[in-house]
Amino acid sequence: MNTIICDTCGHHNKEGTTICEKCGKPLNQDTQKTLLNMRYDGTAIRSKTRNRSIIDKTWNFFSSIKVGVTLIALALIASAIGTIYPQETYIPQTVDPSEHYRDQYGIPGQIYYQLGFHNLYGSLWYMILIALIGISIFIVSIDRGVPLYRALKHQAIKRHPKFLKGQKLYGEYSDYTEEDKQQLLQHLKQRRYKITEKDGHYLAEKNRFSRWGPYVNHLGLIIFLAATLLRFIPSMYVDESMWVREGETEVIPGTNQEYYIENQQFIFEVYGDREEDEIFETALENNGAIVPRHYETKAAIYQDTSDKEVISEPELEEIKRGEIIVNQPIKFDHFHIYQDSYQLNEFQSMSFKLHETEDADEEAILEFTVDLVDPERVYEFDNGYRIELNDYFPDYELSDGRPRTTTNYPRNPGFVFFVYGPDTEEAEVSFLAIGQNLAAGENQYKLSLTDFDVRNVSGLTVRKDLTLPFLGLGAFIFMIGLIQGMYWQHRRVWIHPTADRIYIACHTNKNWFGMKSEYEKITEGTPFTEIVDQENKNE
Repeated sequence: MNTIICDTCGHHNKEGTTICEKCGKPLNQDTQKTLLNMRYDGTAIRSKTRNRSIIDKTWNFFSSIKVGVTLIALALIASAIGTIYPQETYIPQTVDPSEHYRDQYGIPGQIYYQLGFHNLYGSLWYMILIALIGISIFIVSIDRGVPLYRALKHQAIKRHPKFLKGQKLYGEYSDYTEEDKQQLLQHLKQRRYKITEKDGHYLAEKNRFSRWGPYVNHLGLIIFLAATLLRFIPSMYVDESMWVREGETEVIPGTNQEYYIENQQFIFEVYGDREEDEIFETALENNGAIVPRHYETKAAIYQDTSDKEVISEPELEEIKRGEIIVNQPIKFDHFHIYQDSYQLNEFQSMSFKLHETEDADEEAILEFTVDLVDPERVYEFDNGYRIELNDYFPDYELSDGRPRTTTNYPRNPGFVFFVYGPDTEEAEVSFLAIGQNLAAGENQYKLSLTDFDVRNVSGLTVRKDLTLPFLGLGAFIFMIGLIQGMYWQHRRVWIHPTADRIYIACHTNKNWFGMKSEYEKITEGTPFTEIVDQENKNE
């Protein structure tokens, strides 16, 4: 890499440096016409000086502020579009997402699905976009942070006169005494400036730490973005829904089949059930609706202790028992299970009888019960009759003249039965649903509903989030950097005495009005009160 040699002190400066790192002499600027560019004190920045190899070009691309802002804008726009329609997580689990978005929202919904916005926060392209933002922030921090560190760490105290004359606030004074200079230094100390001296020259500085505010912001953002990417690791983040029926034990999603939950009892209460609800009686009668006041699931949590390497039945050991109430989850091994919803009186089984079509009051030829969760397909009887369950619709509805099920839960079951008599080979077809009993043609036999069993179902949400500490840490560090950079300013005062006069120059990274006001307080009672704002001196 080429170097620039200072003709005053002979220091070798890296290519792209505009102010000599050792003496401060401008290397390519006329200080009589323009002020010095004090960003990074003129130190060379890699992205501004190298553009030869593919690595340089890649580095320069990601170090561009425009690129970083564009990536953030794209992420914000994508996130906003992702809220137009519900994410796939919030649509019925039994429907095909491609059909759901097309049927519910038309062509815009189909385009929404095709572009991947239905599962935005879990999509690969969105993860890549977030990762690119993190890479851009990291490279920008290194590209600007290293030169800034080098410039501030190795500040020269004795500066070239042209360096002082190139500052925004600058003054020359000839009528002063040593006591005036000492008084000025004392005032600087009182204002909490750190004073460094070399060969009679002084540098007074305070709040250097504020220059690192943006980089602390960047560190916080990188940690925050990394934490959001960790949510795509199953062991770090789980947000699943499940339905558990009373008396059943189900595997808990997201636990790799290690944990199970048993719904021992579901309790549901409405206003009006208790004596103290008398005050609501009139309102409830006028409203005519059932208003739930409390519902909970009494549950037991089990852990599978069997050898996972051997295929065998799970060996469940109870590890916790308790109530799951709204906003009061049951907790175990970083998992939280919340009470989310419920389904009252879901059908568990239905019983049917077979009789002659002409006389329903006769004694039933046979009776059988269908388990609506796991129905058998063939029912054979000793008297020679056979009934086949040809089709089963757990949540039946009629769509375009054809039966279908909207969910896999037995809320409105419908059945298509094939009935075979002892002496017949051709089946009689019967369709049964709640309030419907249809026969295909002139059937000799008829099926009728005789009884049913119901049970309550508890809707639970399973959550595990090990990324929260990292998200909190990133947000906390970001706020520190924000406060650090907003409420303090890096201020410097150079004092350069010569044989017949003294030069004073001031610089701050922001808030020049505050810098000038503070200088007036520092020089109060000294002959150094008048200082020129060289940027506005001709106004």
